This record gives sequence, C-alpha cells and structure tokens, in this order.
Amino acid sequence: MAAMSPEPDTLFDGDLLRASVFRAGRSNGALIVTFRHRVADAGDFYSPKPRQRFLDAGWTHLHIQSRCNDWFVNAETSDLCAVLADLAAGFTHRAGIGFSMGGYGVLRFSAALALDEVVAISPQVSIAPSVVPHDPRFRDDAAGFDPSLGDLAIHARRGLRGAVIFDPFRALDRMNADMIGALLPDLALCRYGFGGHPAMAVLRETVGFGPLMSLVLHRKLTPQAVLALHRDNRAASPSWWRQMARRAAATGRPRLAGTALRHARS
Repeated sequence: MAAMSPEPDTLFDGDLLRASVFRAGRSNGALIVTFRHRVADAGDFYSPKPRQRFLDAGWTHLHIQSRCNDWFVNAETSDLCAVLADLAAGFTHRAGIGFSMGGYGVLRFSAALALDEVVAISPQVSIAPSVVPHDPRFRDDAAGFDPSLGDLAIHARRGLRGAVIFDPFRALDRMNADMIGALLPDLALCRYGFGGHPAMAVLRETVGFGPLMSLVLHRKLTPQAVLALHRDNRAASPSWWRQMARRAAATGRPRLAGTALRHARS
C-alpha cells in the first residue's frame, strides 16, 4: 500500500496569500520552496501536494500560493515576508523552484526566504507596465500590481545563485530573462530553445521534471547540468522538431525543415 501524503501545516492563511508547510519525519536542515503558477481558473486556493522525494530525503517543503493571478504582490505581501523570514531562519540550506508566475515568485521572495539557489522557469522581471512597457501579456493581472512592492531590485536576494530557464525564441521571455540577469548577475541564464512557455516542453515530453528536481535535491545545480538536460533530450521531443521545422522554413532552409518534420513524425 502506498504511503499517504502528509497533511501540511498552515504557516500563513490570508485572504489573498497562503503558505503551507510539509514537514519530513526527520529534518536534514534543508528547505525546498515551491510556488503556484498562473492558472486559468484563479479565485480560490487549492490543496497543495508535497514534494515527496524531498520529504523522503529529510527536506521540509514550503508551498506558497496566491488566490488570484496577482503575482503574489498585494496587501498581504509584506506580512507574508515577515513570516517567511522567521521560518527560513531555522534552515541551513534553502532552495526554490517556480514556473512562470511561480518563477517570478521565487525571485521576489528570495531575500525574505534567504534562498541559496533557485530554478526559475520562464519568469517575469515584473508585470508592471512601467517596468516592461513592451510586454503586454499580463496586463489583466497588473491592475493592482505595486511596482515598488514587486521590484526585484529591492526584494530579490543579492548574490542569489541558480538558473533562469527560458526559450530564447520567445522574444518577451528572452527580454525578461535578460533584465533579470542584469539585476541578479550570479544567476545563470539557461536557454531551452523551442521549450515554449514555460520552457519545459522538451523535458515534459521526454524525461519529465524529475531530473531537474534531482539537481536541486542532490545540490548539483550547475548551469552545465541544467543545459545538459535539455541538450541531451531534445532529439526525442516531437515539439522541438516541429518548432525547428517552422524556424527553418521561416528562415529559408527547406531541406532542414523537411528533415525536422520527418523526425517529428517519427
């Protein structure tokens, strides 16, 4: 019989933000933090699931979610930060993972959590029109977004290490990654070409997210290892070949486009 998932403790329970903690039977002093990504049916909290592999290895798992797609920036943000700082002080190693909105979240709260390293997949540097005037994708979410409260230059941890993963063929994702790199130069910008948004299509179609999580779990998160996951698996990804075919056709390379389509179909 499979072991039942543990129930989380509620660390912060606001009207807009919630933080839940899954505790391992025996802690090894490490904390993994995950964030809710942007969802189509926003408006309520959901029941989070633990990262069981981390719990089995003695990590504590903290999950942070926002009721709405407000990118975690609202009237409760500062109160949550104070609670997170108290929790993080009890750990010797702290890592964070987030996708898209969650990728922004892991950067925004990196100082409050004193994160040592992060994996941020296709994150925004901000959704404030004043910061990213040429990126209109999340304007509907930005109505109440406070540019100062959401400013990574103020709220991200200096010297933060880890990886920002993005698809360089997505011009707006590349722009945001470059802006994040300028603010946080110790982060490695890792290009997952034709990975989509978030840039995980190749891993999703091949080996899954497990190997990326393992790099964090075993503290082997290096730019070389992150890039190798994409490079070593892209030839087995149908969507990677389809995107390659479209790119080749658009740039006047019909032979390459035909070869890529054959690989995608096989």
